[in-house]
Amino acid sequence: MADTAVGATTEPEHGNDPSRRDFIYIATIAAAAGGAASLVWPFIDQMNPSADTLALASTEFDLTKVAEGQQVTLKWRGKPLFVRNRTAGEIQKAVADDSAAMNDPQKDADRVKPGKAQWLVLIGSCTHLGCVPTFGGGDYGGWFCPCHGSHYDTSGRIRKGPAPLNLAVPEYEFLSDTTVKIG
Repeated sequence: MADTAVGATTEPEHGNDPSRRDFIYIATIAAAAGGAASLVWPFIDQMNPSADTLALASTEFDLTKVAEGQQVTLKWRGKPLFVRNRTAGEIQKAVADDSAAMNDPQKDADRVKPGKAQWLVLIGSCTHLGCVPTFGGGDYGGWFCPCHGSHYDTSGRIRKGPAPLNLAVPEYEFLSDTTVKIG
């Protein structure tokens, strides 16, 4: 047995104190992480769009370029945008299918502007994996995504396949009978 005087304490020397050593390690790691973050942040921040790019987040389109039954594909915010001038038959089919069973139920009237049912504006990216569907294929007379087999009707609503949602309708407004502003 070791002789210990009564009332004497056995404190470890400062260099061997485990709690002090742990604190120094944690403080060093925290300082290094903060330094690394301050070096990396300018590189990450420069990837954000500039303020003048955000001002171009909307676009105007002349509808006289699209004949009845045709579609124009534009590039908007880096994505394809479909502007379709639907025929009376396409509109009737879409309205008749309003009560059909759908994965993402939505009425045709909710996807177009009042009094402008012939004009359908959609973001042309399949909601499954972002492929670009083509018009006129599939089982419902609308768009068909050949990548994974999603079928959309004449209102851009998903009817069959792996896509979980309808083709998105962006914010848009008619500036006149011949001009639409998207975004």
